[in-house]
Amino acid sequence: MNNQISKAFIALGSNLENPVSQIQLAIEELQQIPGTRLVCHSSLYRTAPVGHCDQPDFVNAVALIETRLAPHGLLEMLLTIERNHGRMRHSLNEPRTLDLDILLYDELQCQDKVLTIPHPRMSQRAFVLKPLMEIAPDCQIPGYGPIAPLLISCHQQQIEQIKA
Repeated sequence: MNNQISKAFIALGSNLENPVSQIQLAIEELQQIPGTRLVCHSSLYRTAPVGHCDQPDFVNAVALIETRLAPHGLLEMLLTIERNHGRMRHSLNEPRTLDLDILLYDELQCQDKVLTIPHPRMSQRAFVLKPLMEIAPDCQIPGYGPIAPLLISCHQQQIEQIKA
């Protein structure tokens, strides 16, 4: 664990086993990660699946955390939460009980065998950009710039805020 506090944006997604509850519980579990504090989270959004379209709609959100964990340590904690929710990884874009991804970690840009930051394709996904814009409208994605024009370019992707 670092002494330095970093800000990280986490994407949450689910389309199996009561997705709204899966996301709400996962948001609570982010607060339980050692050395980490939940700053805020977006509303929940219903979105059509991307890629593998023959599956239920997703519920998505984005959370902002402050953490003393390094990126790989944070990733391990997120994968543990996913496994505790019954997440199985068989193929890309498959239905899932819970998906937790590090979108941004401070201004870091990195790519290795297990982690890419900024998250790949986040700049092309309304289900990431819309909730991110809700909680961080001035956010900049390293290598891509401000999120507002990126979200406009995703206008054809259906996304609907779930009313509480």
